[in-house]
Amino acid sequence: MLNITSGRIARPQKLVFYGSEGIGKTSLAAQCPDPLFIDTEGGTAHLDVRRTQKPQDWDELITLVREIADTPEVCETLVIDTADWAESMCIEYICRKYSQPGIEAFGYGKGYSYLAEEFSRLLQACDQVIRSGKNVVITAHAKMRKQELPDEQGAFDRWELKLSKQTAPLLKEWPDALLFLNFKTYVIATDANTHKAQGGKRVIYTSHHPCWDAKNRHNLPEEMDLSFASIAPVFEPVPSSQISLPKKNAVVETAASVPKLEPLQPVTPETLKTLKEWMEQAQISPEMIQTLVAQKGHFPAEKPIEEYPEKFVRGWLMHNWDQVVTTIQNNPEYVPF
Repeated sequence: MLNITSGRIARPQKLVFYGSEGIGKTSLAAQCPDPLFIDTEGGTAHLDVRRTQKPQDWDELITLVREIADTPEVCETLVIDTADWAESMCIEYICRKYSQPGIEAFGYGKGYSYLAEEFSRLLQACDQVIRSGKNVVITAHAKMRKQELPDEQGAFDRWELKLSKQTAPLLKEWPDALLFLNFKTYVIATDANTHKAQGGKRVIYTSHHPCWDAKNRHNLPEEMDLSFASIAPVFEPVPSSQISLPKKNAVVETAASVPKLEPLQPVTPETLKTLKEWMEQAQISPEMIQTLVAQKGHFPAEKPIEEYPEKFVRGWLMHNWDQVVTTIQNNPEYVPF
């Protein structure tokens, strides 16, 4: 039977962070909501995070992901760190299964076909985690490859996922956001008419570019500072006014077969007390907050702060408090930042 809906659908997020070694992929993932790491390479040793045992092989990795999907409240975000080390486990599994010394030994690309098919099992297990109500973040290393243009127009360096040509497209298609993390260097001209690098900063690229792959479905800026504050809106709850609902007069399935959205926990008295103290210190009124929140499209202006969800107050309003204060103080019309 038809079940026609409209508006946004509230569900957890699927994200991929990739970049060169040491850029901050793991640190960024560690700031996602209540993360639990499956650390395939030992990159979280220097971070104070929760992690499972390190999987010893491909089967154990798949089992861990499925167990997390089946375990309520174990975390809000599953982080698999990293995809390229997971792919190495997958290659070892395939070679052992078919008694081959290496993936190239199969001949005619058959080994890579097995690899793509087997790697899809991991993404399917991650989709189980999504259906269980948890976000999934996968990190990956990047590699640089020379890109040749047709008709001898030249060549340039291009960043890509450090994966095989068979699994990289699968990982690029799977997420809601594929984010490329890199170090942006500023080049200046000198008095001697030469150029030199001076300073720079770490950034997140969110859109496709000839020099890298990236995408997002959240209308993020094309370039952002490498900080969790930049991607925090991705994890914001969908306002109830935008949640997908059946269209009028549509033929729908029975109520028992339609998944129910869990109600959001209202803001707690403790959180509300802290927020009001912050507002008093910054000399900001509730009406100012409500106007800004409405202009950002989260809730109607007439909705009092006392009715905001706890997750929104903590995860967006208080998390971005410095920006909220600056925006209100510097812009009386509350232009969204």
